[in-house]
Amino acid sequence: MKVLKLSAQGLPQSWITLEQAVIHYAAEEVRWEAGRQVAVFRGGHNAVTGEQSVITINSIIGTRGVPGINPFDLRPSLTNSKLFARDRNVCAYCGDHFHETDLTREHIIPQAQQGRDTWMNVVTACRSCNHRKSNRTPEQAHMPLLYTPYVPSLWEDFILRNRRILADQMEFLMAHLPKNSRLHG
Repeated sequence: MKVLKLSAQGLPQSWITLEQAVIHYAAEEVRWEAGRQVAVFRGGHNAVTGEQSVITINSIIGTRGVPGINPFDLRPSLTNSKLFARDRNVCAYCGDHFHETDLTREHIIPQAQQGRDTWMNVVTACRSCNHRKSNRTPEQAHMPLLYTPYVPSLWEDFILRNRRILADQMEFLMAHLPKNSRLHG
């Protein structure tokens, strides 16, 4: 389970472990919390009062400090799992839905024709369509794209990065997605 760490202003910073979240709480760096309580850590007893220290972790925390991510400079890293999630495991050529193991990263302008490995030049393709298209453009192969590529926003990237997002974290992230995002449903 991961905790969604945000800047004090509410911009996503990273997915952190429960242990990393405890450190933020213990250092009094948590400015605000959202979501539900996901864990309780109990520490030692105070020698004077006898009270046990308790840290309760929420699924979403806003921490103090300067944000480590400027959303305007963001260039989300391109991985196959994020690409397939962006494209919802649908082949851009035949339109069928596939399991991730049967998909490939397909370059619209092939690398053999100086096509680059960027979000705007890749789509998800099944192995059969990728093989059939080969080192040709969609026009050269007479295989039109069924959807267009796009660069995920900061919010979309955080959804694409984590496969085990809790419902309250997903609700928080979904509320910030661009209106035209494919992740909307």
